[in-house]
Amino acid sequence: MAFTRNGSGAGGVMTSPTSGGLSYNQHEEESTLAQRQADKWLIAGTAFMGTMVFGIIGLPMFLRGLYLQRKAGRSGMSVRPIMVTLIGYLVILDAFINSIGWGLDLMANHSILNRVFFTAWGNYADNGYFWEYNSLFIGGTSAPGEKGWEIACVFVVFPMRIAAGIAFLQMKRWGHQWLIVTCWMGVVIWVGYVVNMTMYADIRFDGTIAPVVGWWAFDIFYITPFLAIPYLHTVNREIFAD
Repeated sequence: MAFTRNGSGAGGVMTSPTSGGLSYNQHEEESTLAQRQADKWLIAGTAFMGTMVFGIIGLPMFLRGLYLQRKAGRSGMSVRPIMVTLIGYLVILDAFINSIGWGLDLMANHSILNRVFFTAWGNYADNGYFWEYNSLFIGGTSAPGEKGWEIACVFVVFPMRIAAGIAFLQMKRWGHQWLIVTCWMGVVIWVGYVVNMTMYADIRFDGTIAPVVGWWAFDIFYITPFLAIPYLHTVNREIFAD
């Protein structure tokens, strides 16, 4: 069966078959089923990785989903561009991991989970989660400025990023537009947070096991906005529907 492709690279759009035994409707139906099958693995993998604790389970599932989508694309199915899949799910994962971590610190700071694991993390790399933990009137980290970042991101930015990421994966034009907006928000957060950490380095890094190096090793995957923005600004926007 032969197919034609509009555009080039990841931005190409698969059109109807020019020959073969499948009608256009049959081709679209099989393509939709193939994408859904891949998405089941991708969603499950992202969900497990989003918990942080079960990331080791989620990564193979996510890679399995990528394999199924790539296989479907090579067999001629009209599936999502692989770059759209990677960026969409990584943005959702980034927002979920941050939401869970900061959400627990904001609303479940007296739980055993927080008092054990968060203070252990604080002792390892960020004293803001160890030094006088649960000493503020709303509990959780006592690091200067941290609560402001938590409230702004957990209740505003991260839900916007998740919604935009889902619409982006559905190839919606507004999802593409809002992903650009929220990724630039991510750049602002990243820069502001790094400055905040640096200004209060004597509080946050003094006496920790692996100070700056440990914090960077943990937070390096938060560079998602920097990876996504160049693609979002250069991709052919016509592949996204109204």
